[in-house]
Amino acid sequence: MSDDSSLPAPALEGRRMLDDMSPRQIVAELDKYVVGQGDAKRAVAIALRNRWRRQQIEGPMAEEIVPKNILMIGPTGVGKTEIARRLAKLAAAPFIKVEASKFTEVGYVGRDVESMIRDLMEIAIVMVKEEWRETVGEAAVTKAEDRLLQLLVPAPELATPAYEMREGDVQSTREKLREKLREGKLEKRTVEIEVEEARFPSLEMFTPHGGVEEVGVNLRDMMPGIFGGKRHSQKMTVAEAREVLRQQEAEKLIDQRQVARQAQDRVEQGGMIFLDEIDKVAGREGGRGPDVSREGVQRDLLPIVEGTTVTTKYGMVKTDHILFIAAGAFHLSKPSDLIPELQGRFPIRVELSALGKDEFVRSLTEPEASLVKQYTALLGAEDVTLTFTDDAVETLARLAVEVNAQTENIGARRLATLMERLLEEVSFEAPDMEGVSVKIDAGYVENALADIVKDEDLSRYVL
Repeated sequence: MSDDSSLPAPALEGRRMLDDMSPRQIVAELDKYVVGQGDAKRAVAIALRNRWRRQQIEGPMAEEIVPKNILMIGPTGVGKTEIARRLAKLAAAPFIKVEASKFTEVGYVGRDVESMIRDLMEIAIVMVKEEWRETVGEAAVTKAEDRLLQLLVPAPELATPAYEMREGDVQSTREKLREKLREGKLEKRTVEIEVEEARFPSLEMFTPHGGVEEVGVNLRDMMPGIFGGKRHSQKMTVAEAREVLRQQEAEKLIDQRQVARQAQDRVEQGGMIFLDEIDKVAGREGGRGPDVSREGVQRDLLPIVEGTTVTTKYGMVKTDHILFIAAGAFHLSKPSDLIPELQGRFPIRVELSALGKDEFVRSLTEPEASLVKQYTALLGAEDVTLTFTDDAVETLARLAVEVNAQTENIGARRLATLMERLLEEVSFEAPDMEGVSVKIDAGYVENALADIVKDEDLSRYVL
């Protein structure tokens, strides 16, 4: 921990929320990555804006305003996860995607629902630490440079009678070397520095609340000789040592307690959790067997969504103002199969429509990171120019719809499957095709994918 009070804390507030973005602008940003699904985009944009509005309110009213959690209903591959992920990235908020079907109710072996909050806190810690590293970056570089110079020109022994006379020469020599160091003329010199062993066992213990809590870091701090933290000398070049020393100095300058406080605040005020496959725990019929466990998971989820306090190794975290976005296909169940209390905690429900040919065409070309743009960039790295004609995109979209109809409908994910098969030969031969231009037209697509579409068994295999 740094004792340098002159170092500024990271400017978190300005980066945490998109203060100047209206819901319309948020939707416009989401449109760059997800095709269609206007209702879902509007819902999450309003939720994000409401979070900012709440932060403008002073007094007890702010605590009374809780986020309106969202339930997305729609088949796989239509953009549910992508909308939530892009929203969190847009807001620079701690975000985690969890699958409801992976949790077990209290008393069963497996992950408990509180672990999602602990994981979210870990993500926030990483985010805040990264911002702190940027803030202390220049100071860390300077301190690392000073340490390198001390290694290159060691201080004279204190016991030497001529110490006082030589000290000025040492400083002069170091300053001369500083210029060479900055010019990169000493990169291949060898120095010996102390590094810390990063390996240590990750232990878990059951907390009084029934959760599983990792305590490896605490034990490491208490017993560094046993649980890692042991330091040893290692020789490396100046170029390698500079980065190691920079990281070491940055860690010293970071106020770990302040990092924990800021991460906790960010989770409590801006955290987002995407609960996928919520429909897999929706069954309540039967009253025995797996349905009892499903309902148990729902009842364990309820206090987390309602608002409770979860114990983490960084302190107590309140979940009252975390935004939960749940999603499920609800093929074999319906939202009303969830327990009534949990249903009430997801007041906003949006239905995402299945994607057809027109949406596939747009998905292939419109988003900033569309598959066509991705593969063009990938093969461009081999100096291969890839060009897709409009009829090629139309044909690829049509074939994706056909394969989805014949087998499982996995939505836009089918495009990635077909695209990989379509460009398999070019991708393999690309290192020997430097400077070659490849034109992908409708005929090329038909020839490459016709067998897959015609043969249902082969379609399933390729999936």
